[in-house]
Amino acid sequence: MIESEIFRALADPTRRAVYERLSGGEMTVSELRAGTNVSQPAVSQHLAVLRGAGLVTERRSGRNAYYRAAPQGLDPLLGWIERYRAFWPERIEKLKTVLKEMDQ
Repeated sequence: MIESEIFRALADPTRRAVYERLSGGEMTVSELRAGTNVSQPAVSQHLAVLRGAGLVTERRSGRNAYYRAAPQGLDPLLGWIERYRAFWPERIEKLKTVLKEMDQ
């Protein structure tokens, strides 16, 4: 299930930070690791997971690879959230009704 891949990818705080940094525009691995204590291989591994979940795209230009966030990759997750957002209010209303009936 694609939602599982997205949840797994975003479960890691470093990957969430990488994704957030990429939401500002394209960056190379070197730019992504600047100002952090994360190694280049680790950043590359995190990017591979994010790419596999459809959250990041890669563009090659010469020897450089440029990464950017792919917000449309969150669409399956948004659909999953929508299903449950509709589910819970209905259940809570039913619970309120039952509790009112119990009070009488």
